[in-house]
Amino acid sequence: MNYPGPLRRGRLIRRYKRFLADVVCDDGESLTAHCPNTGSMLGCTTEGAGVWLSHSDRPGRKYPWTWEQVTADGGARVGIHTGRTNDVVEEAIRAGWFPELGEPAAVRREVSVPDEHMRADFRLADRAGSMTYVEAKNVTAAVDDRVALFPDAVSRRGTRHLEVLQRLAETGTAAVLVFCVQRTDVDEVRPADGIDPEYGRALRSAIAAGVGAYALVAEPSDTAIEPRARVPVVCP
Repeated sequence: MNYPGPLRRGRLIRRYKRFLADVVCDDGESLTAHCPNTGSMLGCTTEGAGVWLSHSDRPGRKYPWTWEQVTADGGARVGIHTGRTNDVVEEAIRAGWFPELGEPAAVRREVSVPDEHMRADFRLADRAGSMTYVEAKNVTAAVDDRVALFPDAVSRRGTRHLEVLQRLAETGTAAVLVFCVQRTDVDEVRPADGIDPEYGRALRSAIAAGVGAYALVAEPSDTAIEPRARVPVVCP
């Protein structure tokens, strides 16, 4: 996934009100940027951390700068923009990073799941017309032993999504969860049981019911977010 324009670098002053971040840019300008991540951003909000911002020319927008990346605790460069996740995952699906999904003849985004109050991130269709529903989650948190964790805050919405995927799998419809880890210093993804034990329970239940759980490591750079490796989802 390529960014629409060059990123601007600076230093984080603070993140606040969930959606705002004060930044001092490398050229000395101070500004407030939109924070496109509703989670706790565990390990990604340290004062003085390097940040990268994108600019929008959309008329009427109150905060034209958007926080895209940060140097997390430990030094890894991390993509924190949850809105970029589906672009990265779609490119990875089309490029064959998930052979378990075959070669989809059609990929649709934001599709309502029949009889459920949920819009799946993707619905894939093969040439025979069989459907696979895919939900993608952006992962930013990690711990010292190269383990990525999800979620970084209690996520009732994420748990509900897992329950829908499980019901799909139980009725014979293919359902998949993709963790998109926008940092390269991890070797596996695990549920953050210490943060949201209910999500961990739901993830294990969904996998046991036949939901596919995969993880993709993607590398943020000045110009793009590029898939780099598959890593396992581990649920001890």
